[in-house]
Amino acid sequence: MYVDNEIFEKWMTRLDGRIGKVITYLKSFISTNEVFDKDEKLLDNTDLCFMLHVSKWTLLRYRREGKLPYILLEQKIYYKNSDVREFIERTGNYWDKKAIDNVL
Repeated sequence: MYVDNEIFEKWMTRLDGRIGKVITYLKSFISTNEVFDKDEKLLDNTDLCFMLHVSKWTLLRYRREGKLPYILLEQKIYYKNSDVREFIERTGNYWDKKAIDNVL
């Protein structure tokens, strides 16, 4: 397939503009100190599944039941470590709290 140089240049300019928008968006996440507390960090589903030794379906159940607060950013789910700590405190002694505190 042959692509004319002019068409190729237009597509590259358009792609460059979109990449610039993505970079700006990502930079806003890098400076999360302005959005969250100083010691706050976000955990995704994989992090939390590994840490709590539960499946993604269990986390889904916790979210649906309103037991575990979450944040949805660009169709991906994140959990604040402070919310995870509170959740662990409320749910009792099922998890090794000292080991989880070392991770959080």
